[in-house]
Amino acid sequence: MKFCKKYEEYMLGQKQKKLPSVGFKNLKKILKRCRKQMSSDKDSVVLHQDRQSGDGMIPHDASTCPQHCPVCDGTFFPSLLQEMSAVVGFFNQKAQKLLELHLASGFSKCLIWVKEKLRGNHVTLIQECRELVSYAIINAIAMRKILKKYDKIHYSKQGQAFKSQAQSMHVELLQSPWLCELIAFHINFRESKVLNSSQAPTLFEGCSLAFSDGKPCLSCELFDSVKLDIDLTCSICLETFFEPVSLSCGHIFCFLCACKAASVTIVDGLPTAHHSRKCPICRESGVYEAAVHLEELHILLSRRCPHEYWVERRKAEKKERLQQVKEHWELQCRLFTGV
Repeated sequence: MKFCKKYEEYMLGQKQKKLPSVGFKNLKKILKRCRKQMSSDKDSVVLHQDRQSGDGMIPHDASTCPQHCPVCDGTFFPSLLQEMSAVVGFFNQKAQKLLELHLASGFSKCLIWVKEKLRGNHVTLIQECRELVSYAIINAIAMRKILKKYDKIHYSKQGQAFKSQAQSMHVELLQSPWLCELIAFHINFRESKVLNSSQAPTLFEGCSLAFSDGKPCLSCELFDSVKLDIDLTCSICLETFFEPVSLSCGHIFCFLCACKAASVTIVDGLPTAHHSRKCPICRESGVYEAAVHLEELHILLSRRCPHEYWVERRKAEKKERLQQVKEHWELQCRLFTGV
């Protein structure tokens, strides 16, 4: 079955939920009109130029797309960007809400649960998370396939350039930290003792945490033979993530490493970082204020990493935290006393 038909059938099954989606079929129609336009332009070329091409095909001028393509200009990319933004916005908001419900405790968890019941939402948390991951993955593949088709028709790399632009604008689904959190949540739930019962729902069997040369990697088999691999090694300390946080640009670091990069202490926290502080990888500024703590990923790593390594890592982190707290309050005392 072609992906377009598979995607339409999937979204048709989600029609009652009124989920935002990629207009895959409409975007293909735009590209089809562009192909017809290119064919008519080719037929108007003089005969001797047509013969020089050998196979009768006149390569489309890649430098004119997408800015000067008579069909795609102002239609294809703006439509796709709007749809991508709607899909990513919905996914991030929904994933954050579900994980907050799962990680909440005490009275706050009861309050959230009651609110959900009053809204008539009787779907289990696990089932919702599973459906949300499926929704994210199939839409991410739809975006990539339509951009690949654009490049194929226009003999260009503008589709890949647009994908890079989408990543910088944080509308790339596979870049979302909430997808990483949901996958970690699936693995944690699957491996918990609660799942030993026969009533436990079936989750993604393709999701796993693997180790290569002692380095962890989060893997997930996606639709259409696509595999997602997320390296779980911090780019600053070159160690396994410890209390990982995702910056708003999508890059993940250890909490202590992120605080050092932002020039703040753990007492002050990342939200107090100056707006001019940049991500160590992409150099984007203003990415620390909205940093997300990936608690499910931390739980997964604490369970699956070698026990001896994790104990030593926890000791080192505790020592560093105590040192920072001590230095912070010593500074506050000096400021207060004027010494």
